[in-house]
Amino acid sequence: MRCPYCRHADSRVVDSREAEDGQIIRRRRSCPECGRRFTTVEEAVLAVVKRSGVTEPFSRSKIIAGVRKACQGRPVDEDAIAVLAQKVEETVRARGAAELPSHEVGLAILAPLRELDEVAYLRFASVYRSFDSLQDFEREIAALRAAANRPASATQHQAAPSQGERAAEPVG
Repeated sequence: MRCPYCRHADSRVVDSREAEDGQIIRRRRSCPECGRRFTTVEEAVLAVVKRSGVTEPFSRSKIIAGVRKACQGRPVDEDAIAVLAQKVEETVRARGAAELPSHEVGLAILAPLRELDEVAYLRFASVYRSFDSLQDFEREIAALRAAANRPASATQHQAAPSQGERAAEPVG
């Protein structure tokens, strides 16, 4: 690591600490040339592979923007959307892969969004799964009703697949 003060090519790690549940490592460093100390922050980069093959860094703000669109006009506050985005990020990072397909990010959004607001869930699912008929909506609504009629412990429901899980490019 190059010293930010004298640009010496090497530095010595004095202390390392994990932050944000191990997602970030803060390292206190010392430059052997000028003797000054500085801190570096290391974060594991999670890459999302789009359907086109393009790879880009995971972005929590893209999740928030997509969910915000689905929640437009609904009684959902910004804090709830931020918490949902955090849950999605934790879910995809927990998989332990450095890269994941954008489809998996979309799937990770669906379950917590369904718990947050069913109308927003239907909006998001209709775009994510490319609903193109009334039957697609009816099938999804029937799945929501069936899940609502189950006991609370059995509501770990995966949304009904829509015509071979066609996926529009999800947010993320």
